Amino acid sequence: MKRNGLYALFFSGALILSACATPVVNKSYLEEGERKVSFAALRENPDQERGKLFILGGVIIRTRLLEAGSQIEAMDVPVDGSGYFEESGRSEGRFLAILPKDEGLLDPAVYRRARRVTIAGEFMELRKGRIDEMEYDYPVFRIKQIYLWPRERLYYYPQPFYYDPWFYPYPYYYGHPWWNYPHDYRPVPLQPERPRIPPPSRSPEPDQPK
Repeated sequence: MKRNGLYALFFSGALILSACATPVVNKSYLEEGERKVSFAALRENPDQERGKLFILGGVIIRTRLLEAGSQIEAMDVPVDGSGYFEESGRSEGRFLAILPKDEGLLDPAVYRRARRVTIAGEFMELRKGRIDEMEYDYPVFRIKQIYLWPRERLYYYPQPFYYDPWFYPYPYYYGHPWWNYPHDYRPVPLQPERPRIPPPSRSPEPDQPK
């Protein structure tokens, strides 16, 4: 009974903390923007969805500086009402987020691969591109506000176990054959495993006198 009470207290505290979480983007954007974005709906009726505000979570795949401004290619991750990444859900796929040149610069050295972002973005258009050798229609969003999450920290303990309080396993699935991001995001131990040295061989014992 005491243990059940502790569990109930723990989960109650977690719910209170999540309810009081500080929004990572402007509150007005969170109230106006739509979080349950459907890329299928954007591809089906892009003209009808153009200009709508969406709140997107993303894991950066690549950041580029173009003539028009900064461009982030990211993998969609669902977010909650405060802009925090949800612990489960379905990724809608890849998207592009554009920050016009006259509004700032997103340095690729900072906004680099595997960093996490929450974006308030206005849907602009669909843009044809390629992922490896396959054609892909990217939903494109104009960045109204972007939040770059702190870098994940990995804590390694002696093999075979380690504890990593900042590593997100990203339990999001993506139903296309070219989605291989989880394979690119495996943590690598900071210290290589020590080589195993075989024991010294014993010299043969001399024959005992009879």
